[in-house]
Amino acid sequence: MKAERQETEERELIEAAQRDPRSFGELYERNFDRIYAYVTRRVHDHAAAEDITSEVFHHALAHLGQFEWRGVPFIAWLYRIAANAIADRRSQSSREEGERDKEINDQAAVQELESRAALYQLVRGLIIDQRRVIIGRFVEGKSLRDMAQELGRSEGAVKQLQFRALENLRKRLEGANG
Repeated sequence: MKAERQETEERELIEAAQRDPRSFGELYERNFDRIYAYVTRRVHDHAAAEDITSEVFHHALAHLGQFEWRGVPFIAWLYRIAANAIADRRSQSSREEGERDKEINDQAAVQELESRAALYQLVRGLIIDQRRVIIGRFVEGKSLRDMAQELGRSEGAVKQLQFRALENLRKRLEGANG
């Protein structure tokens, strides 16, 4: 039920932004950290990661009218834009440096995006505190101490939440994969 409510809320945000681009800010705020982390892990240069992340959101805003809701989280569309922007940047760099073209295998990129979208759906299904711990620890890279302060709990309690969340995800993955 909660996942459906979040999906409905996200869809409404997208539709509002399609009607009035000034509403895009909420989508930006919700997705910026994950896109920036995704780009940073692949580019390994913070200045380039900032530029690419900016390009992703500029592209998304410029093409938001073409976005069609198909039940896949909005973040998956942003990941695809980011993967293409990274590939474009690498291709451009390769040409400038005379290096061999290092394009990303599109099929592998699509599979990765689909896997990320599926994992995102599984994480969304966790209870709120488990979800916050998983996102904080593994997406945002926060320490146990930071998460404990954020949640107002002991580090031991955060470790327990993380363990239970990972167990829940493991069981759900096993169930999804047969």
